[in-house]
Amino acid sequence: MTNRYETVFILTPVLSEDQTKETVKKFKDLIKTGRGKVHHEESWGMRKLAYPIQKKSTGFYHLIEFEGDAQFVAKLETEYRRDERVIRFLTTKMDKHHLAFAERKRNKKKEAAETANA
Repeated sequence: MTNRYETVFILTPVLSEDQTKETVKKFKDLIKTGRGKVHHEESWGMRKLAYPIQKKSTGFYHLIEFEGDAQFVAKLETEYRRDERVIRFLTTKMDKHHLAFAERKRNKKKEAAETANA
């Protein structure tokens, strides 16, 4: 049975833009090869961390919303731990309320962008 998950990971700030994109692509491809399906992704860019991690005070944040099975999440998190470019990660299972909230949030962003362009 597949579930919906949301994973947020923070990449080290010393990466170039190309290295950041390559890392994100690696994890998206990993989801696809694990018979998962990426539903949504957002790059939140460089942000200040709440507290220093590995002597770094900033990091590149990225969110991926995907569908997959529970065994795959363990494999994904193992890959996060093995990749030295990832300094933190969190994967959560989305229930129906979480899904509805994420959908509303995306729709608001889309409407705001459309009114700004009009």
